[in-house]
Amino acid sequence: VQLVESGGDSVQAGGSLRLTCDAIGYPYNSDNCMAWFRQAPGKEREGVAAIYTPGGNTYYADSVKGRFTISKDNAKNTLYLQMNSLKPEDTAMYYCAADSRRLGLVPVYGHWGQGTQVTVS
Repeated sequence: VQLVESGGDSVQAGGSLRLTCDAIGYPYNSDNCMAWFRQAPGKEREGVAAIYTPGGNTYYADSVKGRFTISKDNAKNTLYLQMNSLKPEDTAMYYCAADSRRLGLVPVYGHWGQGTQVTVS
């Protein structure tokens, strides 16, 4: 299983970005939970958003509710994070994670990507 993130960039406050995570080799039709986490320098990794399959239930950190949207294309086995109204405090390395267990925003997932950098100034 390989998780490959893309879409990170440097943007001004108030701008938008869409992150993508390609889940290569992950059984797309199995029960699973996929999520986005982020980690800023000197801070702990924190959960941003998670989505369950099947069902499509989503969960968000309070700090991003109403601004970020997590979604998944099951046919492509691709995870997305649409980020709007970005703030400087959103600056971090963003990681994609996947697991067969429904872990929500707890950072104990079995599979992780290498991360994509988001910088908001």
